[in-house]
Amino acid sequence: MIGYPDLPHVNAALNATSALLLLAGYFSIRRNRRRLHQALMIAALLSSALFLVAYLVYHAQAGSVRFQGQGWARTLYFAVLVSHSILAAAALPMILVTLARAWRTKFYLHKRIARWTFPVWLYVSATGVLVYLMLYRL
Repeated sequence: MIGYPDLPHVNAALNATSALLLLAGYFSIRRNRRRLHQALMIAALLSSALFLVAYLVYHAQAGSVRFQGQGWARTLYFAVLVSHSILAAAALPMILVTLARAWRTKFYLHKRIARWTFPVWLYVSATGVLVYLMLYRL
């Protein structure tokens, strides 16, 4: 059974999974494989949603975790963390709008916002893994 101390590891895996699913979804739509794209993007959404739940549960129990590094590592960590946090806050409404436009089959509008949503969501997922590595593996 997974306890809350294990959740940072689970969260990193969920973020990495989301990033990989996003990339696969991007390449599938570039190859005009719409059904595969749809399935991959729904899987990325579910992975990100599970991450969010696990993240909230963990931090409700553990509080915040202090970065222990010093020097350039500390500067890098906070630069990544700040950009990650700001874009994470922006990503959720962007993802929901992008999903709603696809759901309503307004693919022209979906594509217009997905051009922005995809890189933001990918950045947030990838930097989530980076933040984990810096916090728990440095």
